[in-house]
Amino acid sequence: MLLIMATMLPFTIAAQLNTQASKALIQRVLPKHATRFIVEAIAAENGKDIFEVESRAGKIVLRGNNGLSVASALYHYLTEYAHCQITWNGTNLNLPASLPVVKEKVRRATPYTYRYYLNYCTFNYSMSWWDWDRWQKEIDWMALHGINMPLAITGEEYTWYVVYKDMGFSDAELKDFFSGPAYFGWFWMGNLDAWGGPLPLSWMKSHKVLQEKILKRERELGMKPVLPAFTGHVPPAFKKKYPNARLKATNWTNGFADTYILDSEDPLFAEIGKKFLQKQTQLFGTDHLYSADTFNENEPPSDDPAFLGALSARVYEGMKQADTAATWVMQGWLFYSDRKFWKAPQIEALLKAVPGDKMLLLDLAAEIEPVWKRTNAFYDKPWIWNMLHNFGGNVNMFGRMDGVAAGPAAALNDKSSGKMWGIGLTMEAIEQNPVLYELMMEHAWQTEPIILDTWLPKYVLNRYATNSNDLVNAWQILRQTVYNGKDIRDGAESIVTGRPTFDSTTVWTRTKLNYDRKDLLPAWDLFIQAAGKGINTDGFRYDVVDITRQVLANYAGPLQKKWVTAYKEKDSAAFNKYSKAFLQLISDMDVLLATRKDFMLGPWIASARSHGTTPAEKALYEQNARDLITLWGDANSPLHEYSNRQWSGLLNDFYKPRWQQFFALLQQSLRTGKEPDLQQFGDDIKQWEWKWVTTQKGFPVVPIGDAVKISVKMYNKYRKELE
Repeated sequence: MLLIMATMLPFTIAAQLNTQASKALIQRVLPKHATRFIVEAIAAENGKDIFEVESRAGKIVLRGNNGLSVASALYHYLTEYAHCQITWNGTNLNLPASLPVVKEKVRRATPYTYRYYLNYCTFNYSMSWWDWDRWQKEIDWMALHGINMPLAITGEEYTWYVVYKDMGFSDAELKDFFSGPAYFGWFWMGNLDAWGGPLPLSWMKSHKVLQEKILKRERELGMKPVLPAFTGHVPPAFKKKYPNARLKATNWTNGFADTYILDSEDPLFAEIGKKFLQKQTQLFGTDHLYSADTFNENEPPSDDPAFLGALSARVYEGMKQADTAATWVMQGWLFYSDRKFWKAPQIEALLKAVPGDKMLLLDLAAEIEPVWKRTNAFYDKPWIWNMLHNFGGNVNMFGRMDGVAAGPAAALNDKSSGKMWGIGLTMEAIEQNPVLYELMMEHAWQTEPIILDTWLPKYVLNRYATNSNDLVNAWQILRQTVYNGKDIRDGAESIVTGRPTFDSTTVWTRTKLNYDRKDLLPAWDLFIQAAGKGINTDGFRYDVVDITRQVLANYAGPLQKKWVTAYKEKDSAAFNKYSKAFLQLISDMDVLLATRKDFMLGPWIASARSHGTTPAEKALYEQNARDLITLWGDANSPLHEYSNRQWSGLLNDFYKPRWQQFFALLQQSLRTGKEPDLQQFGDDIKQWEWKWVTTQKGFPVVPIGDAVKISVKMYNKYRKELE
């Protein structure tokens, strides 16, 4: 009975507080205008969300079947009538004194049962250090953009702590299990244990409370959060506690120790899975949607379809024993990342073993490669078309604009797409390239492709509060260059962020552009001209910095070629000239990026430290924060630079000193005529990097300088050099 009450409670709250929650959201978003909006309820249409907008007696009426529908009605009004915009990187809420009238009632119904949001990786590459204030803003953003199915895994470690304590595990036995806060995504997926720990109990308790707030707000607004389920990942101490348990050691191959997976045939598998879901439901309630990814970047021990089908059935059965209404939500990433293993018989067996519609597939990177097209639309399982877009939180202007504008509607209207029940966003990190996310979520309330020639002028007007043809033309250039989606999987990096090398690229700093770098310059010209005309919205300030950053980041490539050539030709004067220019470019980028909080290291580290309740905890969290965006793991980590960031503070304090040490070695070589010992340099720089990771040092948390003026300054300094 207790389990049933816990399960039903969120739905009761949502029904009672829908109008109140909607009014509270409007108050948070538009505190000066909230009284000018009226909230009314309407019924869903064919079980799907719906909204209406109309004017009445000088006010704007927002109707919806739940809170997120009302929020979507609000955002429709703001973007289509008041020409406003809300993004992570720039917001324009400069409403006119008299609110524009809606002459004819607007009614929109979504074709999608689900609009999914988040990726396990997002919780670390972007969200590691979020507090409730930041989460509130994100949940509002979700609602405004029509999202009703967010992944909600904050606080999962607390649930596991309680479960394993109830099973008799001591704190000492669990110390080698829980990772540090920056690595939960991969800990939750069974890729690693303990790295970045030991995890303080204070963190677990505080984030249990944070998860309660997150879920309460999401449910009040009518969302159905996806909570985690058991996939077999158990503590290293499990083999001592249960010596007869059927355990398999598995390795993620990225420099971390083995983790242990409990065989689904072992009776303990179902028992632990049931314990976990029951405890989680007791703590957090449930909406009957459970995320479980048994083989995330870990290959199964057998490719026998019968084995895979039986395993899949047991995973689902473990959920069902705790919740008869359970639906398994599974990332389809494995079918993309390990296609050599996951051929048609293996995929079909894995999916068909789960009954009916009790499994929901996420086509995780459909804008890159739509897996649904080669799996008979997931063998009649319901699935969601997702845009992945960003890997690792890298900073670059990139995306598949035309593909995103057309892809979801094309799939929805394709007779072979089967049960396409939704769309979603599964990026590894957020707070970048806002245009792609505004574009993607435009699909939430329509069935037809987005016409970019119509959509981009609207985007410009909402973002910059101007109908400037020059800025529309600038965006058409961006569409054909950085956002053309050609040639490369994810956005190009700058060699500036790579570990020092003569090469034009490194393992994780891949510098190949999907356009000729000079083709981007006309867009830069137009942005700088617009700055001269006084355009100065928050979104414009972000964009002018971002495009200036991109141009300078690209320029590092040809500058590198110059000092490499000079070195090989033993031309000391030219080498000194171009290596100094390369270092100055890094410093100039640091100055530019310091003007926007979006591009600063300081807030990342300060927010990490803010969670610590003791000096030791603060130091641990800072080390987590520094490590993830540089080495990722230890000094020998093969993932170094995977999550590199072009951030002020990181450029001057990490990337630039590395290059300075490299150039000093090469200068010495030119003076002595002795070949540099590059292997020794590599060993030494790894130790220097690890020392940086373990150092404690604050960085500015408040922007420095005027974003537009400094962008213009960089333009005046570099524009002629870039031809």
